[in-house]
Amino acid sequence: MPNPPYRICIIGLGYVGLPLAVEFAKYYSVKGFDINQKRIAELRAGVDNTLEVDNGALKEVIELKTANKGIDFTNLLDEIADCNVYIVTVPTPVDKYNRPDLTPLYRASETVGKVLKTGDVVIYESTVYPGVTEEECVPVLERVSGLSFNKDFFCGYSPERINPGDKQHTVTKIKKVTSGSTPEIADVVDGIYRSIITAGTHKASSIKVAEAAKVIENAQRDINIAFVNELAKIFNRMNIDTHDVLAAAATKWNFLAFKPGLVGGHCIGVDPYYLAQKAQDVGYHPEIILSGRRLNDGMGGYIANEVVKLMIKKNVPVKKADVLLLGITFKENCPDVRNTRVIDIVNELRSYDINVTIYDPWANPQEVKHEYGIDTVSALPDDKYDAIVLAVAHKEFLSNHWKEHLKGEGIIYDVKGCLDRESIHSRL
Repeated sequence: MPNPPYRICIIGLGYVGLPLAVEFAKYYSVKGFDINQKRIAELRAGVDNTLEVDNGALKEVIELKTANKGIDFTNLLDEIADCNVYIVTVPTPVDKYNRPDLTPLYRASETVGKVLKTGDVVIYESTVYPGVTEEECVPVLERVSGLSFNKDFFCGYSPERINPGDKQHTVTKIKKVTSGSTPEIADVVDGIYRSIITAGTHKASSIKVAEAAKVIENAQRDINIAFVNELAKIFNRMNIDTHDVLAAAATKWNFLAFKPGLVGGHCIGVDPYYLAQKAQDVGYHPEIILSGRRLNDGMGGYIANEVVKLMIKKNVPVKKADVLLLGITFKENCPDVRNTRVIDIVNELRSYDINVTIYDPWANPQEVKHEYGIDTVSALPDDKYDAIVLAVAHKEFLSNHWKEHLKGEGIIYDVKGCLDRESIHSRL
């Protein structure tokens, strides 16, 4: 096992890796590694375009140059070879058939394997199904390094709990689950995280337990949201306001306060598929998990159809109508567009031959174009529309001036339920 001082390398500098690297850099010598050269250049200049880390805080740890503290960013293997703790924070997406895609994990493991030395520890934070660390990643580390697991090197698993855009529940303020491949390594891993996590740690009994704990966190949330989405569909047919129902029910002390809406992003909309895949591998067909996924994945199309129905009721011509869609990111006040389900609203509206203008001051238009092949604007157009759909609750959208941007009998549909009821025509 590694002896202090720990020299930590973070593999993958996105929404998860960078905040973690910055916190570790206040206490340890840290190398931040990413294959994206543009990302490395931006970080070296003290700029985080994900907005997860304040640029001032980033520059602080860059300038904190001592033997045992501070951070360097690199995309070169040679510059991370002297580290003794490697923490992998790469994404775990699904493919177009919603099957787990472990390619980023395999590649990250190959990268670490090339510099792995006797005594080193490799910790994974990526959300996976139980068994991935020891059954998928460890064999790659052994093959590339030529070293033996739990003899020459060791592993840990400590699932990420980052909530993009959340400035209250930051990495050090969220309790951290830790684990290790031996009892001794479990203590080492727990101690490393405990040194920066002010909220404390929970040492799981095994790596598989820690993996399972993470994947059910998001599956549980997905199922709860699917339930309220189904309620929204039911109450809509009964002309009952779902938000009013939820507000009334929430007066009971143990009611779980979830709201209807789109479920996207790189966690809740993806992770249940990892658990479902593993369940099927061991011979069990998960009914609740997959039905929740189906319902949530269908909400974009449902919302678009509700907008069209409302337009028809208001005698607003649908064909060639102009619709302003507010927001394309997967959540509010965050530039992350990965797996946004707003795209489902766009595609469904366009299937009616509707002209859709997407306005989002947070999203990078080039990134949206690259991911989805659609154009967006960062400034509000000086036009009027047949319908306005608030899809993401960015702070810029919460004022109630949207009627000024409507044509005659145009309608406003509030997906997030965040506008005054008097200023809209319908909400989810």
